[in-house]
Amino acid sequence: MMKVWRWYQRCLIVHPVKTQVISSGFLWGFGDVTAQYITHSTPKPPPLRLTDTSKEADAEFKVSWKRVAITSMFGLGFVGPVGHFWYEGLDKFIKLKLRYVPKSTRFVAAKVAMDGLIFGPIDLLVFFTYMGYAAYPLALEGGAWPLLQIANFRYVPVQYQLLYVNIFCLIDSSFLSWVEQQKDAAWKPWFTTSFLKLKERGGTGGV
Repeated sequence: MMKVWRWYQRCLIVHPVKTQVISSGFLWGFGDVTAQYITHSTPKPPPLRLTDTSKEADAEFKVSWKRVAITSMFGLGFVGPVGHFWYEGLDKFIKLKLRYVPKSTRFVAAKVAMDGLIFGPIDLLVFFTYMGYAAYPLALEGGAWPLLQIANFRYVPVQYQLLYVNIFCLIDSSFLSWVEQQKDAAWKPWFTTSFLKLKERGGTGGV
């Protein structure tokens, strides 16, 4: 695993944009495959009688490669290149123009605010225009995202910040797919209500 990580670091030094683009496309595609698998494999309540629907539930898992391709293209075409230049440019702007001390409270707060107010809405607009809101809901657009970005801007080197974001988007996609399958879970109404409250209180983060 360490060899893979060192290889990724070398690629990031030699070909930073290309590496961010390819890794973003891979992670978004992998996240979609994971979400599809979770949706298929999560146990469902047994039907009252044997029907064609129950037979379909036992069908072998098949990846929708068309959906994976669409999702991967978003990572390749938007998240990778735009995210790379956004995080690099944001870091330079706050260091050189605002002259805030790196990793300081003001530095991190300025990054979180600009990320949420400038890049976040653009990111979500492009995402939902391309993907469709109903098919790809995201949990992190609520109150959790600013907290994750605080940790990102405080502790993660700028060259790895997009990777950090992509990994949490993968986790987000998988988690939402699992939650969606918990049709009759006792905690689901509570979670849904709490999530809606977070969306009302919190700002919008990047995807």
